[in-house]
Amino acid sequence: MQQKNMVEVVVGVIRNLSEDIFITKRQKNQFMPGFWELPGGKVENNEDHSSALIREIFEETGIKIEKCSLIQTIQQQYPEKMVNLSVYLIDQYSGIPVGKEGQEFSWCSIEKFSEYKLLPTMLKIIKRISLPSSYWITPNNHDSSSILEQCSLHLSQGIKMIQLRSKVKLNKNYIEKFNRLCELNQAKLILNMPKMAFEEPCDGWHLNTKELMALSSRELPSEKLFGASTHNLEEAMHAEKNSLDYISLSPINETLSHPNTKALGWNKASEIINQCKIPIYLLGGMDQYSMNHALSIGAQGIAGIREI
Repeated sequence: MQQKNMVEVVVGVIRNLSEDIFITKRQKNQFMPGFWELPGGKVENNEDHSSALIREIFEETGIKIEKCSLIQTIQQQYPEKMVNLSVYLIDQYSGIPVGKEGQEFSWCSIEKFSEYKLLPTMLKIIKRISLPSSYWITPNNHDSSSILEQCSLHLSQGIKMIQLRSKVKLNKNYIEKFNRLCELNQAKLILNMPKMAFEEPCDGWHLNTKELMALSSRELPSEKLFGASTHNLEEAMHAEKNSLDYISLSPINETLSHPNTKALGWNKASEIINQCKIPIYLLGGMDQYSMNHALSIGAQGIAGIREI
């Protein structure tokens, strides 16, 4: 039974050819005036979400949605009400969006969102849509400069997120080298090592499964990324409960690095993805040919050490 103060809302991510995102400014007569948001609105009684999205987007922007897909759901508690927000990616549309109801509008790049006064839910949405479709995981042998060279190569090939992984604690100067390299290439550096202080120079941190299952709440800055390794639905749901930004799910296929670990397979991976709202990267025998399959079952993308 729906809570009395629960409001169902749908919003759409509209992008142009430059990948900028269309946002609008709430007017003086609206709840939380002056804040910027994605276009959309309240789902009316006896209206399904897709119909509400098509109607609201047309009323606000004048475009006609031809294809859309649900990418995220968020619950946000305000003093007056709870908002259950469904976020859709507008994959195809006709027309040119404008402020059809007289509202201010802007095309904004991911990097420029910090310049706008955004609704609280917008940061969560921006995190989701700014995650890349793949990331590279470094090998564990940090005893030479070869990994830094490999990192540079992957960045030059367009990789936008790197997980610096180590089985031993790395010193700050070493991490800083990777962080500077990623910054120069406008990429994110995620740290995964023992005894992390969560103050290291990086864009976020990645927990192993044991660390994840010991977690009871998220206490990291909201602007930092927080991820974890999972291998089943229980672990994935625990990550979601603790507001992690993404997880990896593995192994999908048998791998050379874990020859005795039973593979989940694509069907099981699909079942887990369908029951979770958190962005999921698939690991284990992944290569670029696996990307389309991963995206087709709702994964955020793929990750790996060798073929990414």
